[in-house]
Amino acid sequence: MTAYSDALIRDILKRTRVIAMIGVSPNPVRPSHYVGRYLSLKGFEVHPVNPGHAGSVLFGRKVVGSMADIDAEVDMVDIFRRSEAVPPIVDEALELFPTLKTVWMQIGVEHAEAAATAEARGVDVIQNRCPKIEYQRLFGELRMGGFATGVISSKL
Repeated sequence: MTAYSDALIRDILKRTRVIAMIGVSPNPVRPSHYVGRYLSLKGFEVHPVNPGHAGSVLFGRKVVGSMADIDAEVDMVDIFRRSEAVPPIVDEALELFPTLKTVWMQIGVEHAEAAATAEARGVDVIQNRCPKIEYQRLFGELRMGGFATGVISSKL
């Protein structure tokens, strides 16, 4: 796992307001669903992207088929896809969102070349991490043992 400083991750989470979540699922037991729901409840504007579910509604927003359908300036692209799918997603994000600040690849997702492409454009890249877990860890919602301070559940 790549090491990132807590200061970097904290800064990314503080400055991020609009997230394009690529590969989100409407299934409430899938990680992409509860991560998106959690982040939206924390005040992030989460734009769900999944061509197989375009037109449905998640987190109070219409699911779109591609990033090109997002009518907002995106701060972060959060990728819930296999590692081999990352390069075209990063290329498209860099083309569509000129002020993109972060490419975030979820746990188990890494692609060194795509990361290098984004970093060469001045975009921060986090790989193999989850913004929900990092938010909870860095903003006081997890105790030392890693357990939530409230009810332990995958649901919110």
